[in-house]
Amino acid sequence: MPAYALLILPAFNRVYGESSVRLTRSELAVFGARALESPVSEVVETVIGGLPYITFETSAPLGEKDVATLSNLSSVYALFGIEDELLRPLPMRPLDRLSSDLITIQKYAGKTNEHFTKLLLNVTVLASDSPLDGRLSVFDPLCGRGTTLNQALMYGYDAFGLDVDGKDFDAYTGFIKTWLKNKRFKHTAETVPVRRERAVIGRRFNVDFAASKQAQKSGDTQHLSVVSADTLRSRDFFKPASFDVIAADAPYGVQHGSRGSSGLSRSPLELLAKAIPGWAALLRPGGAMGISWNTYGGSRDDLAAILTESGLEVQTFPDFEHWVDQAIVRDIMVARKPV
Repeated sequence: MPAYALLILPAFNRVYGESSVRLTRSELAVFGARALESPVSEVVETVIGGLPYITFETSAPLGEKDVATLSNLSSVYALFGIEDELLRPLPMRPLDRLSSDLITIQKYAGKTNEHFTKLLLNVTVLASDSPLDGRLSVFDPLCGRGTTLNQALMYGYDAFGLDVDGKDFDAYTGFIKTWLKNKRFKHTAETVPVRRERAVIGRRFNVDFAASKQAQKSGDTQHLSVVSADTLRSRDFFKPASFDVIAADAPYGVQHGSRGSSGLSRSPLELLAKAIPGWAALLRPGGAMGISWNTYGGSRDDLAAILTESGLEVQTFPDFEHWVDQAIVRDIMVARKPV
């Protein structure tokens, strides 16, 4: 049977790097089950030439489409065909249509590792009825400074976000405007107040841009919209059944996410129980919602119950649980909205 080897991309974060091989193995299983034409088997973590690899076999040789799909694995650096004891490099063709500094240039305390963000987005899209290379609408209802939004834009998707922290909203919108200007992309950008019954309930930042002059001429533009407001009011800003994918990195026990009468919610499950029904209403039939959360703040069964009660079907996925620090063990759960 044809055999292949994935070279794992080095992670700048040492802790995440220690988990990246195992997480890639789990991610590959999802790709194999939901995105590849050739089933994947005999998936093994190994070391070749002192470097970490994932090796696997397929029932038939990988075609160009499968190689292109695997090019989007969150921690893949290179893909090789194994021929006897030699590795033959295969041409990588990831979806990325923008410069990688859109993802990497922002540095701040508490930023989610961009490899993990890509993993979360990948497995959530693959749980939906939409292809990974489609033109999707992605919503992050806890977007912070936009790591998930930026990854969505990299894939050519339209990105929508919402976050309660006004400072994060200002930091992200300022970054995007500067980045687009420095890249000399043709774009329009505006920040406007959102009113209901004459009262301002939030601010909205809207951007339309084209990745190239040719794209602009053909009308191939991308849209980014970010709202500064409480995530529990998501339905005040977006129409029902607006999004193909919802991907959210829930608070890990620090104070952010939603403002209540007693201040900012510290419990991820408390916040998610209140927010997920509203988020689910924004998801299109056949769409998927992916949530990453700190398991110290709630069990898989607890989160699965919230998703199920909101009319979503929890997907059976491989293990994505991994240690972040003494107070955080992070995991992923994905659920699909039935058609």
